Amino acid sequence: MTSLATKFTGLEFVNPFILASAPPTESKRKILKAFDAGWGGVVTKTIGLHPVENVAGPKTIYQRTSEEKPYVSRMKRPDTVSHSSWNWELISDQPLEQWLPDLKDIKEAYPDRMVIASIMAGAGSEEEMDNWRKLATSCVEVGCDALELNLSCPHMDRKDMGAHVANDQEIIRSILKAVTEVVDVPIWVKLTPATSTLVDAARAAYEAGGSCISLCNTFPSLPLMDPETLKFEAEVDGLVTSGGQGGLAILHQALLRVSDISKAFPDKEISGIGGIRGFREAFNFIVHGAGNLQICTAAMEEKGSGGVGVKLIEELKTDLVEYLERHGHDSIEAFRGIARERIVEHSQVRRKSDDYNGGYLEPTAAE
Repeated sequence: MTSLATKFTGLEFVNPFILASAPPTESKRKILKAFDAGWGGVVTKTIGLHPVENVAGPKTIYQRTSEEKPYVSRMKRPDTVSHSSWNWELISDQPLEQWLPDLKDIKEAYPDRMVIASIMAGAGSEEEMDNWRKLATSCVEVGCDALELNLSCPHMDRKDMGAHVANDQEIIRSILKAVTEVVDVPIWVKLTPATSTLVDAARAAYEAGGSCISLCNTFPSLPLMDPETLKFEAEVDGLVTSGGQGGLAILHQALLRVSDISKAFPDKEISGIGGIRGFREAFNFIVHGAGNLQICTAAMEEKGSGGVGVKLIEELKTDLVEYLERHGHDSIEAFRGIARERIVEHSQVRRKSDDYNGGYLEPTAAE
């Protein structure tokens, strides 16, 4: 019988599908339900030590698309399909002291499932480095199998937290140093896709001891405004700020980011996130180099599942098994990364003539 077991960052997963750090993993109840359903692991909603208070209104909305006007809207109508999610939800408001016994109970109930604790603190001071150390050691001591460092949250006012540090390789290295000197578990580093220096940030993370790069987190974005009411589809007192877009709408952008990291670091590990709704999307992350798949929006949208994708995980496992058996593969390693060498520069794609060189002008004799 085909096995879905995978080894990723040295950890044994019963299958490569895990729930991403988000509302599906915000509590012990939800995580236990997810493991009951068959998910191979979870990344907890991000745990921090700083005050958290969410907006006084909807934290997440779901956009749907239609062939009828309006083409994209959160309006509930028949004959529409999922387009994206949009959220401005902050990290967990559950304190560390509440998380720790819950994490211990979860791991004891499901010792064969991987529990990755997402953690976040600030930067720029030894006090903040101590916060990273405290979060890391506390979560590992109660049995967490790995840590995911949240260096990508797009909703932070503080400039030393979340996505704001994505371009600062020195900060990335300092955080990795603080964490790796106090714990000995795989360290996943979740980076923001909203940076032109993603490969450089990944290099800094890998060189500083990161076991894998997790991407993509949601893309910074704004909700739509209704032209008749002049209201945003998510607002508080008429105001809105940037949030994160996820779901199917970011799939192709997420694949490019994964491909960029995979081509730059073909021997390193990547956990793929962004727009996975079924096996076809998961397959595309794998062929671009991801060895682990994180899912959020599709699980949240599934009706009657409590937001943890009960039917979704069964579908993903069934479709992956059928694919492996149909092609005679033992595991996803048989096709992981096979697209890598087929992603090339524009000038390497065959043109109508043989003399195109990417748009460069031939130097003249005077030059």
